[in-house]
Amino acid sequence: MSSEHMQIGEVAARTELSLRTIRHYEDAGLVVPSARSQGGFRLYTESDVARLMVIRRMKPLGFTLDEMRALLEATDRLDAGEELPSEEREALLERIRGFEHATRQRVEDLRTQMSRAEEFAATLARRLTSTPTV
Repeated sequence: MSSEHMQIGEVAARTELSLRTIRHYEDAGLVVPSARSQGGFRLYTESDVARLMVIRRMKPLGFTLDEMRALLEATDRLDAGEELPSEEREALLERIRGFEHATRQRVEDLRTQMSRAEEFAATLARRLTSTPTV
């Protein structure tokens, strides 16, 4: 095995994803191991880890597997190293801009939820301190 390849256990530890989750993303076509060992074990590269980190960051923001796939396809196409027609390149960049906008909106929504949760926790704490003990 090459030093640049990692087995799924190491990838799971580095990405903080379970083996099952990584396999699920493979089944969904979001990530494909870069190689297989002679024994048939999945082998991953730094690029695969980076791809899994994109997926891991999208998941808690509520992006669907199809949305993840669409973003990854756009970035894969841009990163392929081939010259793209300007219309196609702009369409891919626009797709990525759409994801960036959606991400910013979801982050703002989470900030709002967090603020409300903190207010509620403070209300409960005040109630506990103002309630006479028996």
